[in-house]
Amino acid sequence: MSREDRRDDTWLSDAQLAKCARADAAEPFHSPIPTQIVSNGEYMPMPQTEEQKRVEARTKELADHAAKKLGISRRAFLAGAGGMAATFLAMNEVYGAFFDVDRDEMFDSDASEGKRPPRDLFVFDDQLHMIRQSVTATNRALRALAQGPTAPHDEFPYNPFNLPPAAKLDELGGVWTNWNPALIGDPMDHEIFHFVNFIKSLFFDSQMTVGLLSNITGFLPVFVTGIPPKTVLEARNKFEVLTADQTAGVRNFVNQISGSQRLYAHGLLYPGRPNLFEIQRQIDLNKPDSWKGYTVSLAAKHRGENDTMDMHAWRLDGQDAYDTFELIRKYQVILQHERPAFGNICVHKGFAPTADDTPENGNPEDIPQAAHDWPTFNFIIYHSCIAPVLFYNPEPLQNLLSRQPTLRHGVPDIRWTTRFAQLAHDLPNVYAEVGSTFASTVITFPTVWAHIIGQLLKFMGSRRVVFGSDSLWYGSPQWQIEAFWRFQIPEKLQEKWDYPEITKADKRNMLGLNSARLYHVPSTKPKAFQPVPADFEARIPHDLKTLLEFPGFASDNLSKMRARYLAEGAVPDHTRYGWVRTKI
Repeated sequence: MSREDRRDDTWLSDAQLAKCARADAAEPFHSPIPTQIVSNGEYMPMPQTEEQKRVEARTKELADHAAKKLGISRRAFLAGAGGMAATFLAMNEVYGAFFDVDRDEMFDSDASEGKRPPRDLFVFDDQLHMIRQSVTATNRALRALAQGPTAPHDEFPYNPFNLPPAAKLDELGGVWTNWNPALIGDPMDHEIFHFVNFIKSLFFDSQMTVGLLSNITGFLPVFVTGIPPKTVLEARNKFEVLTADQTAGVRNFVNQISGSQRLYAHGLLYPGRPNLFEIQRQIDLNKPDSWKGYTVSLAAKHRGENDTMDMHAWRLDGQDAYDTFELIRKYQVILQHERPAFGNICVHKGFAPTADDTPENGNPEDIPQAAHDWPTFNFIIYHSCIAPVLFYNPEPLQNLLSRQPTLRHGVPDIRWTTRFAQLAHDLPNVYAEVGSTFASTVITFPTVWAHIIGQLLKFMGSRRVVFGSDSLWYGSPQWQIEAFWRFQIPEKLQEKWDYPEITKADKRNMLGLNSARLYHVPSTKPKAFQPVPADFEARIPHDLKTLLEFPGFASDNLSKMRARYLAEGAVPDHTRYGWVRTKI
């Protein structure tokens, strides 16, 4: 390729290009996980770090030995499950023992059965998302983030949460590391978050037993653009990606066609006395299984306010919330047999849009009083109050790796999460949920996740932590279930900070049994639940299509599903396209 041809494919200068080479040509070793930063041509890639060199060298050594023993090429070995095992082994040797993997998995796929999530594992995914059919653009950046550089280039030429020229490195030295291997090569059509793909990804592509379909209230400052709504109706029509009625409709359909309760549904919390009509409407029409609110959302009305006045952010121990809790408590008694989890108050706290250290913005200071005042409720704190958006945010890792980290009562301070775990220590009706907090750290910042889960277990115990995947934002949750089951806190961190070892019993509690208790699930044996029929799409009734705002009969969905399956099932060759640094 000539110098001019190369310039057409990049924004790098001639001087910069002189220090780089095409990744597909310069990377003869195609490891399952990149061992060197690959630039898309819009920023100068960093040189390969010493740790990355060690991971690459060790992976090569393991792969060469295993391929020779198996009588196959190294490339063929790296394309299979053994290649991933070899990479995890090399990463453990260099970065610490984060993943439960052993050498036998390189040679025998059956050997990994003992390491993978067991078939009898009960999984209750506490946080699921989909969007109404009329919405097509919402949260595509989150999917691209999880997919990595194979996301559609025209739409996402670089990591949407880690933009050049100020792109930051994850713990593995990458700027856009794939989280979910099943998404590699996915075409990312405009139905990735819609109903058909929701059913396929959860009930066919993962071992999730039971799930909870969630939703988003009102208006989230910074994250959502437009004029904030003044009423619930305006919020529903303009900003809710899935309404409370649609959530209940999906729940009812899934449970009806499967003949068992495979899906639960959140009601939407719009706090305040002027909004009580909406809570009553949802109770009468939908009978939600539990409730979901966002303190940061502009969703609350103070006493005496009318439809011409702005809605507000709110706090769990404030008057707006308490006016709403009184109505929920009334029906918690009335519906105790029909909806035994009616008093589960699930609250988004974390991924704060601003730096304001307030309960409205997501800090945990309002939790203790609310937990004391409403002892029949369970407060399930989504995202475990993690303050910074963890997508390539260096703040937590820098403190954790510091020789003298900032401490809070004896452990490294992870902003808001450490405070939350310590405040909740003696609050038996407060739970930590880990959706997105886990997904955004386990692959790219495993040290951060090790401290987060270590602190949650240390201060709250494994019976008060619940798993949520935030799927479909990051594709099917299976990769998260696999990673959660395999992950372990390295012994050196356990010893230094008095974090507990994560036992298999702990993992079973967090992945499903805790939520089973919270939602009074009658059985935790996966075989007790009937499957969703394979012909579910043909069974979607007209009234549900109308409710979900289908533009018509989605006759091409099956062909799209087939194309996506082919894309996900193609044998990976781990070739990266872009630029790598070859000279200092």
